[in-house]
Amino acid sequence: MKLEVNGLEAGYGKAQVLFGVDLAVGPGEFVALLGANGAGKTTALRAISGMVRPWAGGIRLDGRDVRRFTPAQRARLGLGHVPEGRQLFGLMSVEENLLLGAAFQAWASRREQFELVYALFPRLLERRAQLAATLSGGEQQMVAIARALMGRPKLLLVDEPSLGLAPKLAVEVLDTLVRVVAGGTGVLLVEQNVALTLELAQRAYVLENGRVALAGSAGELASDQRVREAYLAL
Repeated sequence: MKLEVNGLEAGYGKAQVLFGVDLAVGPGEFVALLGANGAGKTTALRAISGMVRPWAGGIRLDGRDVRRFTPAQRARLGLGHVPEGRQLFGLMSVEENLLLGAAFQAWASRREQFELVYALFPRLLERRAQLAATLSGGEQQMVAIARALMGRPKLLLVDEPSLGLAPKLAVEVLDTLVRVVAGGTGVLLVEQNVALTLELAQRAYVLENGRVALAGSAGELASDQRVREAYLAL
């Protein structure tokens, strides 16, 4: 699935957060959206998935204008969203949480997706009957990603998956996204671990105060002195 965002403006109430943001993600591409806290990264993802209504600009999925589509309609087209903070149902089991992500899928497709996500996250197979609230932070993040994958997305928006995780678990979670991309699903990742993200992604955008300040290949941005000073402490 190809995502094209042009001139995106959005905010909350009278507070504007995004100012003319342009970005794109090609089919099966791994793209990062970087920036300091408050730069507008989460708002951009929420606008793309339909959780925030844009004030202006275009959002197209495979050439189709989806600005008036509900989040559910965008999900049916193949857009998945892993929100910041996981937002699991703590008193439901792992498997029950996963089933929520497959609400639009036929039963046969659900069985196939269970096999896929349990292959990606073998730990979840062991804990499929366990309440989500009793899992570790890393395991909860795995459930959040797996739940989105249950919808068979063509493009996955992922917001701060390593937040609050130990470094080893953060690497494990981000490595899983590389395998998701290898399977043909595109990923637009918001992540604070800039160094690791630029090692894994193909391209990246840097947001500053709601505007795209830098864009290029991950290698170009990793060697850009502005990025090195602001985000890599080099």
